[in-house]
Amino acid sequence: MNNILVLVYANTRTQLMLKEDNMKLCIVYNFTQKYREPIFKKLDREFDCKWYFGNNKTNIAGFDISVLKDATLIKNHYSNRTPFYSQEGIASLANNKEIDTFLTLGDPFNVSMWLLAIRIRLFNRKKKLYYWTHGWYGRENILRRLFKKLFFKLADGIFLYGNYAKELMIKEGFKENKLFVIHNSLDYNNQLKLRKSLTTSDIYSKHFGNNNKTIIFIGRLTKQKRIDMLLDVIANLKKKGESFNLVLIGDGSVRQALEKQANELEITEQVWFYGACYDDTKNAELIYNADLCVSPGNVGLTAVHTMTFGTPVATHDTFSMQGPEFEAIREGETGTFFKYNDKDSIEVSISGWFKQHSNDREQIRQNCYEEIATQWNPEFQMKVFKEILK
Repeated sequence: MNNILVLVYANTRTQLMLKEDNMKLCIVYNFTQKYREPIFKKLDREFDCKWYFGNNKTNIAGFDISVLKDATLIKNHYSNRTPFYSQEGIASLANNKEIDTFLTLGDPFNVSMWLLAIRIRLFNRKKKLYYWTHGWYGRENILRRLFKKLFFKLADGIFLYGNYAKELMIKEGFKENKLFVIHNSLDYNNQLKLRKSLTTSDIYSKHFGNNNKTIIFIGRLTKQKRIDMLLDVIANLKKKGESFNLVLIGDGSVRQALEKQANELEITEQVWFYGACYDDTKNAELIYNADLCVSPGNVGLTAVHTMTFGTPVATHDTFSMQGPEFEAIREGETGTFFKYNDKDSIEVSISGWFKQHSNDREQIRQNCYEEIATQWNPEFQMKVFKEILK
């Protein structure tokens, strides 16, 4: 009799486990984003996924959805006068009997997400809804806070890009056990392969004709990035007898103005306008051989990119105006912070960094490697997803 009971229990447990494994996960995103491809592929392998992506009207690189087993492109409808938009057919997915769980970009300006969430809460309570989002910035006014609270309260759980947002949301009254920090990542495995092939090169000594420390910036050359301040800082440090090489990897609307500024400041021999680079191997070499990445504006995924190849990051400390990746910076270990929009602070930060860390470049490199390997990669993200969604 006991053997029969054990067998029945074992069979029942096996059936429940199989049911969990066969859970249908529907993932809805505003559009394909190239940097998300590695984690999307992992999700697709781990879960029985059905994907929906809107059409991309930005300059952000996308990817071919055929790399996913069951992916559909849908039409996004944008408002010309407001930040609101909708995604065709998404709200009706609440009635799809095949779908058990939804994982969506948690964008409160997506009207379709509101409709989907409300339908699930009112008529399909057995279905689970999770948002994947930045969450809270810390600069929301009263109306924006109320608006976002109503939206985020509709979810069963929220996957956040960082601990800063989590702490803010707890202060706003959200339950901690519904907030899961997942961070952001790039193509970590491919970058590791590139990193293993890297050695110190003379790329900068050849170009500049000196062995000065090299500072890099990676990103679009736009007004918001405040590269103009960085050029002023390089010029001021030169006057004080501290000469640094500066490499700007990227292109954009203010490049000509920046080139003119560098000429007027008489630092053209110290500044290399490298231009946009889409060669992963070359980018890896440029980053690996630099000594510090400086981002006067928001740092974003540049922090993850540069630290993966061992280069520390300096950026501003007004976190409400930052991308979530600032959290990868550990003061004095993987980078440093300066005051927002403050040239004097940037100057002190750069000068102080090189004075303090003149002899520990390799230790800093290892610190950067460790930080990214710990929690800024698709493997870490998958661990969190599996713990919560399964």
